[in-house]
Amino acid sequence: MTSLVASLGFLPMALATGTGAEVQKPLATVVIGGLISSTLLTLVVLPALYRIFTGTGPGTTGTTTLRVVPPSSSPPLPDALPGSSA
Repeated sequence: MTSLVASLGFLPMALATGTGAEVQKPLATVVIGGLISSTLLTLVVLPALYRIFTGTGPGTTGTTTLRVVPPSSSPPLPDALPGSSA
């Protein structure tokens, strides 16, 4: 919403034809383009990249996949720790 209002504020400057317009037009065009591109990057591209790199998205549980080793394949635990009197 803020970017939209700022872009609309620069619109008269971008459409100006009077004295000094040759300096104002390029500046306003660059500012409006920057506001639009930063908004799109923030609202569309950044969340898409987050979903790609974290593996979350439609059809996933939202958690990363962990490989769980079953207890039968792990080595047996010692009865007591060395140096302890149990």
